[in-house]
Amino acid sequence: MKLNKKKILLLLIILTVAIETITLASAYTGTGFSHNIPISAYEDSSISDILNKYEDTNCIGEKTGICTEVVDGDTIYLDNGDKIRLVGVNTPEKGVEGADTSKYFVEKLCLNREVSIDIDDSKSHDKYGRTLAVVIVDGKNLNEMLLKEGLAEIMYIPPSQFNPNNWAGDNTHSSDYSNSQKNTNTNSEDTGEYIGNVNSMKFHLPTCSALDRMSENNKVSFSSRQSAIDQGYSPCQLCNP
Repeated sequence: MKLNKKKILLLLIILTVAIETITLASAYTGTGFSHNIPISAYEDSSISDILNKYEDTNCIGEKTGICTEVVDGDTIYLDNGDKIRLVGVNTPEKGVEGADTSKYFVEKLCLNREVSIDIDDSKSHDKYGRTLAVVIVDGKNLNEMLLKEGLAEIMYIPPSQFNPNNWAGDNTHSSDYSNSQKNTNTNSEDTGEYIGNVNSMKFHLPTCSALDRMSENNKVSFSSRQSAIDQGYSPCQLCNP
């Protein structure tokens, strides 16, 4: 049976609509992190109001540029063409509750303003070619602010120079990725917050990549950082627990 041009065109239209529907239904939602903080929470706050809530960071700006675009709460463009992915944090994906507020917060602090970046020395770029860095706004750590405001969750992916757990506040959520890393790197007996190595006498975060090379027989768990120190263990220089 021969199909005329109108029928072929109709079939192509139906096929295109079906593909678009499937694509939308399976749209990427990241870890699924969301929050219900409204944009109005920041509309009446000045940049100074927000920045004055935070201490100056000890991160060092290695490069400086003007933020020309805010893609979302954790990705910005600089005028030199660099695409910056804020290291250690993850904000809601576009279309997920809270995405607009996280983006608005970053736009308020960064857009058309000069910012500095402290590039991750352990891993400077992600698989998309984006520069992994802490964004510094007037001496303040933007990554830290997003976590403490509850606008982002921790996404610690070793190796990394920065440990976002050190930036976390009461509102901070830990991503599924971070939790899965903890489950991967520790067995059922390692239920403490910190894992020690009886040979090296170092203690680590459960997400530390050094645990992958550590014998299970050498692992010991501690319920607190102070407990590890009291027993003569010193912090790992890689994960900086």
